Amino acid sequence: MTAASPHIAVIGAGAWGIALACASARAGARVTLWSRSPVVSGTRTLPRLPAAVLPDAVGVTSDLPEHADLTLLVVPMQTLRSIAPRLKGTSPLIACCKGLELGTGDLPLDILRETQPDRPHAVLSGPNFAIEVAMGAPAAATIAAASLDEAHHYVGLLSSPHFRLYASDDPIGVQIAGAAKNVVAIGAGIAIGAGLGENARAALITRAIVEIGRLAAAMGGRPATIAGLSGLGDLILTCTGAGSRNYSLGLELGRGTSLAEILGTRSTVAEGVATAPALAARAKALGIAMPITETVSAFLAGEIDLAQARRHLLERPITVE
Repeated sequence: MTAASPHIAVIGAGAWGIALACASARAGARVTLWSRSPVVSGTRTLPRLPAAVLPDAVGVTSDLPEHADLTLLVVPMQTLRSIAPRLKGTSPLIACCKGLELGTGDLPLDILRETQPDRPHAVLSGPNFAIEVAMGAPAAATIAAASLDEAHHYVGLLSSPHFRLYASDDPIGVQIAGAAKNVVAIGAGIAIGAGLGENARAALITRAIVEIGRLAAAMGGRPATIAGLSGLGDLILTCTGAGSRNYSLGLELGRGTSLAEILGTRSTVAEGVATAPALAARAKALGIAMPITETVSAFLAGEIDLAQARRHLLERPITVE
């Protein structure tokens, strides 16, 4: 790190925020990590990811930073709208949350355009478990902005040998992929938890790619994006990795535990629970068939049971691939 090192503000000290603060420091940045809860001065570990030791280049504060070269918003999707208007300064804003807002069906960048219209916006997404990124294990992700030049600039600020970033000019496709994969992961967990087998999970993942691509195209994104890191890559990790909050929630649901009971014992957020009805509603409004999303949404709402969910997916009319 030098005197000319960029200043990166990371808003949100959850597991992913801690991980991105560590990754930004490794990229040579000076980092300010904002925590909603007050933190003792000099603290090097935080409750959401206690195994990670913050690099010296990371400072933790409970005061929202006013000046930075780049600001990463790493807050839960459903709280983004309440946090974004409080941010001062002119730095570009990178949304690092995944999902759709309940009620509005808005994507992260929809909210940023509404609440911070005068600042540049982009989105960061990919197949990453926070602990591995925090510890410096090899990882990759995508940064998508309105133009490739803009995305390349952000990639240059945040990339390191540990964290390889790719530029994209398809923020809609990247956001849709990031939102939908959490819903599909719940479905994959339900399939395994209920004993339906690996074949069922593989089929579910593969068909999910098709329906996510349809929605992305209808909203102005590129279906090809769904084959990349933010789509297929994230989908595979989230639907198979033991560290996935959405997949593990689905596992418990498939084994018969109620959603209320599961949520009552968790302090972390499984974004797919809130995203499922918002995504299903958005697809319905556009006339896009998303049977996996619709089924998971109905199951989470208690509108159908496991046997009915299975019939919804397996007894649909035969079609071509």
